[in-house]
Amino acid sequence: MSRRPSLADLAVGQEVARRTLAVDRARLVRYAGASGDFNPIHWNDRVAASVGLPGVIAHGMWTMGAAVTVVVDWAGDPGAVVDYQTRFTRPVPVPDPGEASVEVVATVGALDADAGTARVDLTVTVKGARVLGKAQAVVRLS
Repeated sequence: MSRRPSLADLAVGQEVARRTLAVDRARLVRYAGASGDFNPIHWNDRVAASVGLPGVIAHGMWTMGAAVTVVVDWAGDPGAVVDYQTRFTRPVPVPDPGEASVEVVATVGALDADAGTARVDLTVTVKGARVLGKAQAVVRLS
């Protein structure tokens, strides 16, 4: 088991994690079942196109949740993430067949020694375009 990060070992601007997350149509179906979000834009190309989308898109909440797992894994404890917020900036098109690749890079945005927290900023992209904006997680490290 790896050691949990320490506030003393961090610096603003430091990259702390990076991961590529894959999402395919089967994952969207499983997420729809778990979340209760059966909106057809997440499974039907015809409906997605009829509302101006490039095709079926991943659920925004799936994208948000999948991105923060990078921080949770780095922190070593899901309870260490005490705040998380983002803006949805672009949809994540999911091809059929195939999968979309969501790139997540986590960097230290701020440190608060008094509170024992680090703000971790997430850059979340698909094919170089940001799909989440101002994605930030606050992690308690002490």
